[in-house]
Amino acid sequence: MSFFGSLFGFFNAKPNASNRAPAFPQYPSNSGWNTTPHGRSLAAALPALEKARGRLVIIGALFLLLYMYIVYGLFDTMIFNTDAEAKNAAPPPEAAIATRGDIVDRNGELLATSLQMASLAADPALVIDANDMIKKLKTVFPDLNGADILKELNSKKRFIWIKRNLPPKQQDAVNALGIPGLSFEPEEKRLYPKGALTAHIIGYNSIDHVGIAGLEKTFDGFLTKKNQSLQLALDIRLQSILRDALAEGIKTFNAIGGAGVIMDAHNGEILSMVSLPDFDPNEVAKANDNQRFNRASLGIYEMGSTFKTFTLAQALDRGAISVSSSFDCTKPISIGRFKINDFHPMHRWLNVPEIFLHSSNIGAVQIVEKIGINAQRDFLGKLGLLKQAPLEIPEVGKPMIPVNWQEISMMTVSYGHGISVNAVQLTSAAASVLNGGTLVTPTLIKRDPAIPLPQTRVVSPITSDQMRQLYRVVVTAGTGKSANVPGYVVGGKTGTADKQSGKGYKKDARLSSFLAAFPMNDPKYVVFIMIDEPKGTKESYGFATGGWVAAPTVGRVISQIAPLLGISPVDDNDDSITETLRLPVAVKGE
Repeated sequence: MSFFGSLFGFFNAKPNASNRAPAFPQYPSNSGWNTTPHGRSLAAALPALEKARGRLVIIGALFLLLYMYIVYGLFDTMIFNTDAEAKNAAPPPEAAIATRGDIVDRNGELLATSLQMASLAADPALVIDANDMIKKLKTVFPDLNGADILKELNSKKRFIWIKRNLPPKQQDAVNALGIPGLSFEPEEKRLYPKGALTAHIIGYNSIDHVGIAGLEKTFDGFLTKKNQSLQLALDIRLQSILRDALAEGIKTFNAIGGAGVIMDAHNGEILSMVSLPDFDPNEVAKANDNQRFNRASLGIYEMGSTFKTFTLAQALDRGAISVSSSFDCTKPISIGRFKINDFHPMHRWLNVPEIFLHSSNIGAVQIVEKIGINAQRDFLGKLGLLKQAPLEIPEVGKPMIPVNWQEISMMTVSYGHGISVNAVQLTSAAASVLNGGTLVTPTLIKRDPAIPLPQTRVVSPITSDQMRQLYRVVVTAGTGKSANVPGYVVGGKTGTADKQSGKGYKKDARLSSFLAAFPMNDPKYVVFIMIDEPKGTKESYGFATGGWVAAPTVGRVISQIAPLLGISPVDDNDDSITETLRLPVAVKGE
C-alpha cells in the first residue's frame, strides 16, 4: 500500500463494534485506569476525540489535494506542454511577423515578395552552458559572431536573436543539436526575385520588415495594409535590355558608371530606369555606397547640349526665332574674362537646324539672348527642371540652379552648364516638348487609363513638330548618326559635359549622353542614356563624347525594345514620314 493510501485509510477509519479494539484496556471500574487526569471517564471524552480526528481528516485531505494539483501541473508542463516554459519565460518581440504585399511590374511579373521563415532565438536564463552552445552552433553557422552572442547570453535579457531567417536545412541542423534554451520564432523574409535588376527602384527592407529605400520605403504603409500589392509602370523585359546595353557601353569605354531611362512620352510612365553599378537587394549588406547610389534619380549633373532642346523650343515658341533664322558662329563669344567656344567649331554662319545638329554653344547663346533671363527661367520652371522631381522614391536629387541668375548664367544654361538636374527630369522635360507640347509628370507607378491626365501646355503643337524635325536631322546628318535604327525613325540630341569638381571642372572627366525619341513622326517613347567618365578608344578615334559613346548604346536599346513595345517598323523614306520631318531650310551636316 502506498504512503498516501495508508495515510488516507488512517484518517478515514471509524470505530465500530465489529472492527475496532478498545481504545484503552478494560480494567475494573474502581481501578482508576479508565479515568482522565481530571477525573472524567474516557467514555465521556470519546466524542471530543472523534471530533478532533474529523478535523484532522479534513485538513489532511486539503493538503493532499494541493499536493496532487502541484504534481499534476509539473507533469503537464514537462510532458504535455513543452513550449509553455519558453513562452512564459521569453516572449519574442511584438509583431515578429509582418505580412507585406508583393510588388509586380506592369505585366504582373513578380519583383518583390515575402516568404514565411523561422528565426533562431535563445532565452539566456535557460541556457546551461553558453560556451558549449556557441561551439555547437558554429558547426551550423560558421560565420556566427560568438563573442557578441556570448555577451548577450551573459546579460539579464530573457530573449535574444541568434540567427534570422533560416532555411529549412539549417533549422533541421539546429534541431539535431538538441541544445536547451533555444527556440524558433516564425518570421517573414523579403525576397527580390530579379536581384540587382530592380535594386534602385524597388529598394529594400530592414531585417524587421520596415522599408528603408526605394519604393519599399515610400509605400511601406501601403504594402503592410491587408497584404496589398503594388503594380509598377516598369516593364522588366525593357529593364533587362537597358541594363545590358548600358553595362556594355560602360565596359567598352572603361567608364565608372552610367544611368538610363525609358519613358512613355505621353503619360510619363517610366518603363525602365537603370543605374550602374548596382547591387543585389537580397544581400544589401554587401553593397558599398557607390553601388547604392542611384545615378538616374539621386545624381544631379550638368547635362550639356541636351539642354539646347529647351533653348530652341522656347525661342521658336515665343517667335523670337524661326527655323530659317541664322547666326554668326565664326568666332567665340566673350563675356568678361570668359570665352564661349564650340567643341567642333564650324567658323561660319549657321541656321537654327545647323546650330542644333552641330551642337553650337555660340549659336545657343545668341538665341537665348533673344529670350532674356526671366523668360528662360520661367520656361525651365514650367518644365519642372528647377525643383525636385515628384518621383515616388526617396532617392531624388534636388536641382542645382544659379543662385544669381545673371547674364553669364543665362548664357551657360542655354547649352547645359551652370545648372544640374537628374536623368528623370531631363527625360520628362524632353517628352513634354516632343509629345505635342503637353507637360509630362514622371511616375514609377502604372497609371489607371480611366483617369484622364492633366493637359498643361508647355509649347504649341507647331513648335513640337519643329523640334521633332530638329531631333530627326541630328540622327540623319549630325552628331547622333550612330543612334539611327532603320525602320523606327529615331531622333535625338547628343550631350557632353565636363564634370564639376568643387568650384571648377575635373580634367578629362565628362558625362556623355544621348537623349532620343521614336518614332519621330509620332513620338511614343523617350530614351536617355548617360555614361559617366568614359575613356576614348581606338574605335572612337580617342573621342568620348555623347555621339561616340551614348548614341550607339541608345541605338542598340531601341532596336531591341521597339518590337516588344508593339512598334512596327516602317520605311524611313516613306513620303508621308519624310514630308512630316522635312525641314524648310537646307542643312549642311557633318
